[in-house]
Amino acid sequence: MAKTQSNFTCTECGWATLKWAGRCGECQAWGTVVEAGQSTGSLRAVKPVRVSEARIARSIIDIESDSVAHWPSGINEFDRVLGGGIVPGATILLSGEPGVGKSTLLLEVASRAAAGGAKVLYVTAEESVNQVRLRAQRTNALQPSLFLAAETDLATILGQIDQVKPHLLIVDSVQTVSSSLSDGLAGGPSQVREVAATLIRVSKDRNLPILLVGHVTKDGTIAGPRLLEHLVDVVLQFEGDRQTSLRFVRSHKNRFGSTDEVGCFEMTGDGIAEVADPSGLFLSRGKVAVSGTCVTIAVEGRRALPVEVQALIVKSSAPQPRRVVNGVDASRVAMLLAVLERRAGLALSGYDVYVSTVGGIRVTEPGADLAIALAIASAYKDRPFAGSLAAVGEISLAGEVRQASSSKQRSAEAARLGFSTVVDASAGHLGEAVRLAFATASAAVERVAIPEF
Repeated sequence: MAKTQSNFTCTECGWATLKWAGRCGECQAWGTVVEAGQSTGSLRAVKPVRVSEARIARSIIDIESDSVAHWPSGINEFDRVLGGGIVPGATILLSGEPGVGKSTLLLEVASRAAAGGAKVLYVTAEESVNQVRLRAQRTNALQPSLFLAAETDLATILGQIDQVKPHLLIVDSVQTVSSSLSDGLAGGPSQVREVAATLIRVSKDRNLPILLVGHVTKDGTIAGPRLLEHLVDVVLQFEGDRQTSLRFVRSHKNRFGSTDEVGCFEMTGDGIAEVADPSGLFLSRGKVAVSGTCVTIAVEGRRALPVEVQALIVKSSAPQPRRVVNGVDASRVAMLLAVLERRAGLALSGYDVYVSTVGGIRVTEPGADLAIALAIASAYKDRPFAGSLAAVGEISLAGEVRQASSSKQRSAEAARLGFSTVVDASAGHLGEAVRLAFATASAAVERVAIPEF
């Protein structure tokens, strides 16, 4: 018989150690190392099993490729992220911070699917059916083929599936469902593994698509064992600031499509609405040109979005000037301030600098460097740029303006929105880019050409 020794394992990645540790040595997660009994050695030799003729390995070119049919959910922005719609038999995990609108989005998906003739079972393990009904009434999501059940027991949920025989199952959320066959409390690693594995097996056996809601931890990662993300077919992240109405759905994993798409939504008093063209959400509505503003063309997934960057420069009375940012990376702004002072001759060390984006969007890509720098330069000189100017480019420590990715897509979006002057890597240096930008304030300049790749 094999010996059993007491050791400690990580519930996230399975890393094993003989001594307890507060932090996993493999995945660096805190508080995930627990004591467990692990068998060492082999109980008996593994013998080969004769494989039947139907299951014998075949050449890959002899295997027929069946096209995966996507089932449209009725929400185009949601289908965009999924790669065209929901695939029968797929398990989709939607995660997001509390209060961001996960349940509202999935209730809208359930309503659209039910309106299209599908039978939908919505299992809520966090609310009562009356609470979900009130929200559905407020968002106009009442459909006769949408069934609600408030259950936290896995066996009861399976019984509901047998009774209703739905075409789509929604479970809100997977961390609040437990099984009597597994140890631990609901939300624990063993319970989450058991519940997820059982639901995924039901999904594959019955060709039933399942949407699971997942909680997140303080650092934004999905709560529970990392195995949960490996088991499901699609992992979606629902993002947004609760202080603003804008929401984004991003795909971190998709076995049936690309992970580059981004879906845009807006929270309203009547629920959640998709935003097919978000080009005007991140631009100010002022009719008079104001100094300290510059527009960049950011890329979210495969979508080009115009984003206005605003800057404010105030003479500082403190020994340490303030650097306050919102929607952009603070360390990148600090670097750009140093480059502007050293390479463009702007004495910014004695000023408080405030930088923000319009509309609550967060832009962290290097392609927004030039727009941030030009907005700061405009605020410093108190000279506004022309409304038809946009800036795209990455700035190095040497002051060089480098070409941003997806340049053709950005230039096409800028032309569509009426930005006739685009300052980019063809300017060569930050000082030249500042000069070209200020030239638009007094006279019309020719559009700065974008190199073809």
